[in-house]
Amino acid sequence: MSFQFTQPTLTRRSLLGGIAAGSALVMLHPFAARAQANQAHLRIMETTDIHVNIMPYDYYGDKPNDTMGLSRTATIIDQIRAEAGNTMLVDNGDLLQGNPMGDYMAYEKGMKAGDLHPVIKALNALGYDCGTVGNHEFNYGLEFMNNVLAGANFPVVCANVTKGQLASDPKKDELMFKPYVIVEKQIKDGAGNTSPIKVGFIGFVPPQIMVWDAKNLEGKAQTRDIVDAAKAWVPVMKEEGADIVIALSHSGIDGSAQSERMENASLYLAGVPGIDAIFTGHQHLVFPGPKDFEGIAGVDAKKGTLQGKPAVMAGFWGSHMGLIDLLIEKDGKGWKVVDFTTEARPIYHRDENRKVIADVKDKPEVVASVKAEHEATLAYVRRPVGKTSAPLYSYFALVADDPSVQIVSIAQTWYVKDLLKDGQYKDYPVLSAAAPFKAGGRSGPDYFTDVPAGDIAIKNVADLYLYPNTVQAVLITGAQVKNWLEMSAGMFNQVQPGAKDAALLNPKFPSYNYDVIDGVTYQIDLSQPPRFDGDGKLANPDAHRIVDLMFNGKPIDPAQKFVVATNNYRAGGGGKFPEIAGDKVILVAPDTNRDVIVRYIIQQGTINPSADANWSFKPMAGTTAVFDSGPKGRQYLADIKGAKIEDAGDGTDGFAKFRLVL
Repeated sequence: MSFQFTQPTLTRRSLLGGIAAGSALVMLHPFAARAQANQAHLRIMETTDIHVNIMPYDYYGDKPNDTMGLSRTATIIDQIRAEAGNTMLVDNGDLLQGNPMGDYMAYEKGMKAGDLHPVIKALNALGYDCGTVGNHEFNYGLEFMNNVLAGANFPVVCANVTKGQLASDPKKDELMFKPYVIVEKQIKDGAGNTSPIKVGFIGFVPPQIMVWDAKNLEGKAQTRDIVDAAKAWVPVMKEEGADIVIALSHSGIDGSAQSERMENASLYLAGVPGIDAIFTGHQHLVFPGPKDFEGIAGVDAKKGTLQGKPAVMAGFWGSHMGLIDLLIEKDGKGWKVVDFTTEARPIYHRDENRKVIADVKDKPEVVASVKAEHEATLAYVRRPVGKTSAPLYSYFALVADDPSVQIVSIAQTWYVKDLLKDGQYKDYPVLSAAAPFKAGGRSGPDYFTDVPAGDIAIKNVADLYLYPNTVQAVLITGAQVKNWLEMSAGMFNQVQPGAKDAALLNPKFPSYNYDVIDGVTYQIDLSQPPRFDGDGKLANPDAHRIVDLMFNGKPIDPAQKFVVATNNYRAGGGGKFPEIAGDKVILVAPDTNRDVIVRYIIQQGTINPSADANWSFKPMAGTTAVFDSGPKGRQYLADIKGAKIEDAGDGTDGFAKFRLVL
């Protein structure tokens, strides 16, 4: 998963005027210079999808990370406040879960009534005006969530989550939160005169929380369609005197046809009369920006509008500060929006070598507010949370069934089966696809997973799963399962029968595209050329490397449907696997693959990652092939199942050479 950022809609060169702030020149927005006596410039800032990443620190890797951290975003908040006299600050949800600090607070420290969660400490220190909830607020249960949010010095609103069954009219729902709040604020106009404005904030969360958190919400809550809730409540806000209405939509941007209970409904939410601006989130993307939303009808990805209304999505983990600048004008009926700009301002950039360069420093007050919890989290991730009965290593992950890949598949299968157990896909068999990430190559002979048997700490999970991908599942046929494996088998060179020490691995094939599918058994025939090329196109129609593909001990039925647990990269078409793309996705889970592995370890106590040898190479008499791996892999040769591998001496550049006897 890559981090993306966008340049501001208005570049610094386009800004007019300036005021001195300390030793720096703080540039004013054009609206500040343009506003007349009956006009004012109002800036509304957004954070979203913080996921407990207050500090610029990767707890899984146990190292600093300059691409994240509310303590860094806070510095941008200060800058933006200095650039304009009238500002407001909102949070768009997904605060409480997503990294080990969140788990530490939920599983270790706990939250009693009156306790202050570190995220709330940080937000209180920054002076937020309003917030809404994201789907991850519900992950630890309602009591935990309510105890946390009770400490906020700002209102939290959400208009589409009820305490029980839905009423016949949305306005009669018994809601879990206030649906909206109207904040009266004193603002200065272009002539320096002060007058009040009433800004209404209304919040929304994906209705799918009833699936994702059924164990916490079933019988205790229900959700309403986002657009339906907005159509009911926005007129009420206007009747109560809201001059402008701001939607806090913990929901992304989806250009497909509008549907009931849509997860990413912000585009259609923008069509609700009375809403003036929309803060979005949930998708962990950036808007406005050049990549993610171009070509969608009703979306202007350059200007930052949804159906003509200003909108912003501020990345994730504090990577960006979302900003909507409004030029508002006062008439006899109150204030109205007459112009706007939008911006997603990043906390970092990459140089010409793609190295991350921090653009801002930490805000000391935020760092100080969470110092104790940060140090406790470090101790938590370094402390064992479970045990592994066998070592976890990836030295042979490309040539034999492997424990580091096996445990990922076990955890993914466990998680997806639980999410699907009561829905329409409950009767489909669940397979799991996982690939090795640390497999040497250009990263060197030490770039392998190596966790010994015994205690396992949360930070070890980073060794198993490097990327913050999220879990997804696809529904495909047995024939498509076979083609998935055929594409994966492009990892290997063709080996002629009888060859001696042929080169086994294709150096152009990335290890993260070598998926092993668990839940079926199969062999790979290296005498065949690859069926697909690197772009997933049929290269050799008569070639079939995947042989003896079996499910439950019988040849797989090409027409049978299977659910395959994977990640958002693969399910979305990453790697160009044939017929695997977004149209096959039946589950977009709210959790990262790493979090799922951690949860599995905690629940199991002791995990057994031993490979089950569900795949192997088809025997070829008198044939051997060689490959490089880390020298430390020699200690595990006796443990390998389903393949005969020998030490073949030293390789180059510090690697060891190994021989596969076919």
